[in-house]
Amino acid sequence: MTLDEVISEFDRGLRSMTGVSRMSRPIPESAMPGSDMQGDVLAEESQLTEKERAHSAGLMRVNHVGEVCAQALYQAQKLATNSPELKAGFEQAAREEEDHLAWTSTRLKDLESRPSLLNPFWYAGALAIGFVAGRFGDRASLGFMAETERQVEQHLDGHMKTLPANDHASRAIVEQMRLDESAHAAAAIGAGGGEVPFPVRALMRAASKVMTRTAYYI
Repeated sequence: MTLDEVISEFDRGLRSMTGVSRMSRPIPESAMPGSDMQGDVLAEESQLTEKERAHSAGLMRVNHVGEVCAQALYQAQKLATNSPELKAGFEQAAREEEDHLAWTSTRLKDLESRPSLLNPFWYAGALAIGFVAGRFGDRASLGFMAETERQVEQHLDGHMKTLPANDHASRAIVEQMRLDESAHAAAAIGAGGGEVPFPVRALMRAASKVMTRTAYYI
């Protein structure tokens, strides 16, 4: 890895942890100023109760943490592989996940809330896990990526069921994130990702539950 690449990855990691993220795609339509639905959306969202607003913020904080972890995972897996094709694939996925990071950060501000206070901890843990997965070889690394994305997609499906019906901005963001995660999982399988053993999948689910329950509040 060249010095420029090291600086670039360090910059991305720092931005991920501090919430200073760049988006290459606009925030999904119903959350965008100028949308045809904007007047109706703002009117309905102004009716969010304090409890609903707090719940939306908690879920978006969880999603933001997930994107912080995604940046770390892809960085580590990119470092662990010697394949230029896989490096490019991980980089493309990371750029799309960075959109998610920016979208969720913006939505948290709109909800007058904040990211998780434990983001450096989440980032460091995901970086270590991603590097270990990468050291087991490209097939295992891609399989880990696919399983991670499938589990994230399931979490997002759950969020769509519990987000307030009139929180259109959050729902639009979560729906686009869900579509992207599904595409990333399919790409990883298509690139040769193997099946993750059941004990590892179970451990991933357990760790995810700890993270989501903690990040919802802290």
